[in-house]
Amino acid sequence: MSSPRHAVSLTRHLIEEQRAGRINADLRQLIAVVARACTSISIAVGKGALGGVLGDAGTGNVQGEAQKKLDVISNEILLEANAWGGHLAACASEEMDHCFPIPDAYPRGNYLLLFDPLDGSSNIDVNVSVGTIFSVLRAPDGVAAIGDDDFLQPGTAQVAAGYCVYGPQTTLVLTFGHGTHAFTLDRETGTFMLTRESIRIPEETKEFAINMSNQRHWEAPMQDYVRDLLVGKEGPRGKDFNMRWVASMVADVHRILTRGGIFIYPWDRKDPGKAGKLRLMYEANPMAFLVEQAGGAATNGRERIMEIAPAQLHQRVPVFLGSKSEVEAATRYHLDHDAG
Repeated sequence: MSSPRHAVSLTRHLIEEQRAGRINADLRQLIAVVARACTSISIAVGKGALGGVLGDAGTGNVQGEAQKKLDVISNEILLEANAWGGHLAACASEEMDHCFPIPDAYPRGNYLLLFDPLDGSSNIDVNVSVGTIFSVLRAPDGVAAIGDDDFLQPGTAQVAAGYCVYGPQTTLVLTFGHGTHAFTLDRETGTFMLTRESIRIPEETKEFAINMSNQRHWEAPMQDYVRDLLVGKEGPRGKDFNMRWVASMVADVHRILTRGGIFIYPWDRKDPGKAGKLRLMYEANPMAFLVEQAGGAATNGRERIMEIAPAQLHQRVPVFLGSKSEVEAATRYHLDHDAG
């Protein structure tokens, strides 16, 4: 990872990316709007109990999960911020059943925005880091009325992706397909400043993140893989591993972008009707894009996540992402089991 240039704001970075021909003016302005929305969400999260934003909202999302008040607030902030700018054709949110076309009262742009407005929201009330995840796609040409099917593009079609983690610092991590960069919010000025440029994930690791309480529900190759990790240097892997688990994907992935590791949310038998826990369009694809651009890898245990052809807006997938060699090792356990 190279050292950040002195005093480079997100605004300057976006302008430089446009001058270099890597993004256009509409995409630059779209990301600037998303960043401002994340600043507003950061303020709401930071107020906590003082802002009356903790606790359940008394509603559920399309997945049947109970929504927190901040889930609803964050979703509304992102929708409102992006409705009128003229850069989008439609938005899609993990918290909504269907996509949200830009109202006719506003100009329509050429991009589609998908987002998980507040990932890890079950951690809000206990003051653990949470975050916003987003992905940008091009709207199909010649489509008068955008619908859910227009969002069903593989991760390789993403033109931008990022997340904003709300923790001790508020940090925006962003890629346009030319490296992964991190910007820290200066809370005194309200400006995101470049603090990590061209992030690189170590190829090797001795750290894994997984919810071990689900172990009894995993399929055989997943059981074999974790068993070999736990045996340590006396086992076939030849080294001792540590485990970390925040239960907030943004926080776990941010740690991996900082010091390496592998994040795993495998398929399990608790709900055999679902292909996985995490959403392909809102979580897996944008995180895979960021991780790959930082030199890491991301699969569903068998194939590259960004090459999966989506069939549904809220499709779920298993996720293995992080340090390249370890993701390849975990994937090999599954492929070898299938071949056997």
